[in-house]
Amino acid sequence: MNQESSRTSASLGLDEHASTTPPVRLKANKLGVIAVAFFAIAAAAPMAAVVGASPVLFSASGPGTPVIYAIAALLVALFSVGYLRMSQHITNAGGFVAYIAKGLGNKWATGGAGIAILTYLSLQVGLWSQFGVFAQQLVESLTGVGLPVYFWIVAILAITTFLTMRGVDASLKVLGVLILGETLVVAALVVSLIVQKGFGVFTFEGFTGSSIFGPGLGISLLFAFACFTSFEATVVFAEEAKNPRRTIPRAAYLVIGFIGVFYALSTWAISGAIGIDNIQTVATENPSGMIFELAESSAGTWLSIAMQILVVTSFIAMLLGLSNMFSRYLFALGRAGALPAKLSSVSKTGAPSFAGLINAVVVLVIISIFLLAGADPITTVFAWFVALGTAGFISILLVTSAAIVVYFARKGTRDNIWVTVIAPALSFLAFIVVGYLTLDNYDVLLGGAGGIARWLLLGIPLLFVAGWARGLRKPSIDYAAEIV
Repeated sequence: MNQESSRTSASLGLDEHASTTPPVRLKANKLGVIAVAFFAIAAAAPMAAVVGASPVLFSASGPGTPVIYAIAALLVALFSVGYLRMSQHITNAGGFVAYIAKGLGNKWATGGAGIAILTYLSLQVGLWSQFGVFAQQLVESLTGVGLPVYFWIVAILAITTFLTMRGVDASLKVLGVLILGETLVVAALVVSLIVQKGFGVFTFEGFTGSSIFGPGLGISLLFAFACFTSFEATVVFAEEAKNPRRTIPRAAYLVIGFIGVFYALSTWAISGAIGIDNIQTVATENPSGMIFELAESSAGTWLSIAMQILVVTSFIAMLLGLSNMFSRYLFALGRAGALPAKLSSVSKTGAPSFAGLINAVVVLVIISIFLLAGADPITTVFAWFVALGTAGFISILLVTSAAIVVYFARKGTRDNIWVTVIAPALSFLAFIVVGYLTLDNYDVLLGGAGGIARWLLLGIPLLFVAGWARGLRKPSIDYAAEIV
């Protein structure tokens, strides 16, 4: 048995007699550029972000909001320069963890895995809680039936888990319909605003230094950045992609471009329609209703109702996308030996079915503990966990940026200085700044809660240290065995 096969066997928890068993893989050659992009775009929930996140940005930065979204997109694009160049050497469902392993080694990668697990579980818990409230309010307003928030969480979580366990084909059919619906309804809003008020809604007058770089920049940039947390999904699906060396970079830039343009154009039109002098006040006084009221005044009640429905379906698409992505993350960590090997089992359709089930069970248990204890689903569960998930995402981006810098430095790759040196270094420095902004504005991310919720931040360094220790104790963990 050669050295390479020994490493592979060790990483999969196999003995010497089973060394000829091939590594467990997800079903290859299933996804093209559009399919991979669908999962990432769905997880970004563009419709829900326009309705839910944009009022926060408008309240903080007023008419400068479209530029803030553009800055966030450019930061993600800057990170992607070195990241996607490095993807030419990695095809692994482990996402950022596989990149950290390639650049900094397995102990750092396993520490990063701890942060990644905390990040995506936190985001799912918070977003499921918010979804339950939106679904309950929508159904009650349309039918008069007032079922509990917990009912909607359990019911739709069961459906998204079933689709995740069935495989990418089942999920893609649902995502395609939902993404098309939310894109069309926001496009209808923008078109109706142009018809009503003319192309003057796209005014540059609000793009001043005071509105863009004013006191609200920190919190605006964080909320805008949170809208791109699904970006990692593009590389998580690499193993299932057709010709991943070409598909993944194309899908990644398609996602960045689509989400960036979607947010910037829609908020630009909304700001111009309400008025650059009024948008900040309106967003502060009526954050939950401003978009729906604008839709009703510009196109009629039908558009407002359609948007209210599609906000809820946008959440379903987002949570389905996150479920598919994180189940593959767990699969890759189980296969590498960082988590129990059972997580690396796949169904007949090539889907990480057991990992998808475990993800759903853990999310439901955490939500149940909080909601059954009487915690408010928005001010406590949503605010606490989405804030923690956002901080975790920025933390792992910072570690991944460092790994990219080190990777190219060690290889001595200098064929394109911008791609291998300048962009990765600038990205690393940028995320140090974003990390500072996260800590400085964390109480705002918490919705003003502060107090005990801030202590949850300790989970990030604690899980990193726990992962590092596991990597130290278990040298057989080998992410590289599945990197091709």
